[in-house]
Amino acid sequence: MIVARVDPKQPSAMWMHETCDLYPHSMSNGASPTAGNQLEDAASSYLRSARHQPVRWHAWGEAAFARAQAEDKPILLDIGAVWCHWCHVMDRESYEDAEIAALINELFVAVKVDRDERPDVDARYQAAVSAISGQGGWPLTAFLTPDGRPYFGGTYIPRDDRYGRPGMGRVLLAMAQVWRERRDEALETAGSVMAAIEHNESFSGRGGSLSLDLVDKIAMSIVAQFDPRNGGFGSQPKFPHPAALDLLLEVAMNRGNERAREAFATTLEKMARGGVYDQLAGGFHRYSVDERWVVPHFEKMIYDNIELLRNYVHGYQSFVREDFLIIAKEIVAWLDATMTDRERGGFYGSQDADVGLDDDGDYFTWTLDEARAVLGGEELEFATKYWDIGELGDMHHNPAKNVLHVNQTVAEMAVQSGASPDASPEAKLDALRELRDSARKKLLSARAQRTAPYIDRTLYTSWNAMAVTAYLEAARVLRDDKAREFALLTLNRLLDEAWGGTDSLKHVIAYPEGLSPRESAPGTLDDYAFTVNACVDGWLASGEMKFYHAAIKLADAMIEQFHDASAGGFFDTPAPLNDEPAEIPLGALTARRKPLQDAPTPAGNSIAATALLRLEALSGREDYRKIAEGTLANFAGIVEHFGLYAGSYGLAAERLLLDPVQVVIVGSGPEADRMEATAVAGFAVNKTVMRIEPSRLVPGELPEILAETLLQVPKPDGTEAWALVCRGRTCLPPVTDAEDLLQALVPPA
Repeated sequence: MIVARVDPKQPSAMWMHETCDLYPHSMSNGASPTAGNQLEDAASSYLRSARHQPVRWHAWGEAAFARAQAEDKPILLDIGAVWCHWCHVMDRESYEDAEIAALINELFVAVKVDRDERPDVDARYQAAVSAISGQGGWPLTAFLTPDGRPYFGGTYIPRDDRYGRPGMGRVLLAMAQVWRERRDEALETAGSVMAAIEHNESFSGRGGSLSLDLVDKIAMSIVAQFDPRNGGFGSQPKFPHPAALDLLLEVAMNRGNERAREAFATTLEKMARGGVYDQLAGGFHRYSVDERWVVPHFEKMIYDNIELLRNYVHGYQSFVREDFLIIAKEIVAWLDATMTDRERGGFYGSQDADVGLDDDGDYFTWTLDEARAVLGGEELEFATKYWDIGELGDMHHNPAKNVLHVNQTVAEMAVQSGASPDASPEAKLDALRELRDSARKKLLSARAQRTAPYIDRTLYTSWNAMAVTAYLEAARVLRDDKAREFALLTLNRLLDEAWGGTDSLKHVIAYPEGLSPRESAPGTLDDYAFTVNACVDGWLASGEMKFYHAAIKLADAMIEQFHDASAGGFFDTPAPLNDEPAEIPLGALTARRKPLQDAPTPAGNSIAATALLRLEALSGREDYRKIAEGTLANFAGIVEHFGLYAGSYGLAAERLLLDPVQVVIVGSGPEADRMEATAVAGFAVNKTVMRIEPSRLVPGELPEILAETLLQVPKPDGTEAWALVCRGRTCLPPVTDAEDLLQALVPPA
């Protein structure tokens, strides 16, 4: 195997797992556009940021591979993202440099991939380079045979020799030399790497027992990594792991596990107090570089925020904690104001960390002098204590810069405050809250005068479907009709523009500025699975049968295109439809994957199983349950080892193994509202709450199982609302008030 033989005196190009940023007009080194760059017509924001570079970039596709094979040249593959800071550092240093570009153009066929637009491509080459080096990240820099098999790779490579690493020029020359003079070795390495991908990505572990004990083992392995002092799991860097958090809440509520409850609640509390949370505008940054959640990587991803929204909604739903309620509302407010197309529906993909290559979160951070310029008197005194703003800040690139984080809560400050000794505790709290709100408003107004980081307004199907589910859950628990309306607007747009009622779902709903790609990015398992779930939630929220019918049709298409009928589980990419000619996938796409790990979004197999189980409970389709159970059983022998990254699997297994609890509330008015609030209280993954208007109690307006049940139940007379609780296939007599409903929800001993 080739092991970075660039120079015997130099170590291999090492990995730097860093995040990235967008500078679409950057032309730092005097480079000029070169004829042959094929990205001018790209729709992806990341690809468009490179369209002026002198490298003759190709987008991923047949043309690039055909040229590489015709010219017998290896492929230089760059995979990055619009939000990735180090991707754009490498762009400026190397790909905009005329000398480096000339080397690339002479020796390689250059291909650039947006990892958000093509997660299928990214996943395979991340696995490939990890097989070579043991690590992964962005920018991914890989060297491929002309047919796309990797024989060497890394992440960020500097322009010149530094950090004890060879520079880009020497790496390019060495890799081209390998292809010319040591081709057999390159081909052997490429074959070994592809074999490793295919082995590692086709998880199978049917030898395990699919049981609640397995779920508890996963939960306890997560708890074992819990940091009781700071919240979160492990040490630095810290990521939020929303699916793992929901699994801990499920185990805490369902089985009274206090350790799981503490880990869930403490983590939510500490994250909300940290700099990883935007204390002024709301919303979470991607992760924290330190164990205390103080200094984040400042980019904000839509998928993190919508999954964390669900965590805080579920926390409030279960514990009625006001701090969880506030954070949930602030996330929604930030998303509404910054990350959504209010007119047409849709959630944007990401917001960058920075506005230039030399800054590091400067938009979000504050020096003490900057705070003094905005605040004065009591407000400044409060803000410096509350958000820990001092002369010495938190950022390495500028030690005067402070990341706002809650040093002391308002309640803690009220206890320590010597002001107004005769004031009541409530009055002290109110006064401090007024200072906080006033200071926040002024700081936020001043921040709005700064140049804001770039927002990628691409609408990705899977992430938008996740957002629909999150907003509809928030709307129900928080009684937020506007969130409900926007979620349904988004779902309608998703179904119209990414699907259209066909057998195929696109990965992208819409690109910024109305751009259209030459070829649509194909839908992945995630797109189908999350959209099926969103359609179920759309029906629950609206009662519109079009969403239920869409869920059925998409679930059937997901099974036909992605399900492994022989071995169980779902592949992440589709097989050709029966009436389509079989095409040989490009490059590493020949490797089949069955995604099991939550990284960074919930795993496709777990979400597919969840979607089918939810539909089975409504439709009575036994094939859905059989496929879901087979999918989860397929991984039962190995999933325990995934621990922190198996939260969504644990939640799907709970849904399978516990009797479904369906609460149907029929009617309107204050009593129906009270019954709905009672039914919603307390998170449980196997509980579904439905609100149905009496006019819909007719054939054709309800899913099959509900129709069989509700149309035969004697309707209570003389009441504006009533509720029915069914556990498994057994239903209790209807109840007509919230107190009786509460008793009906108590599980049998």
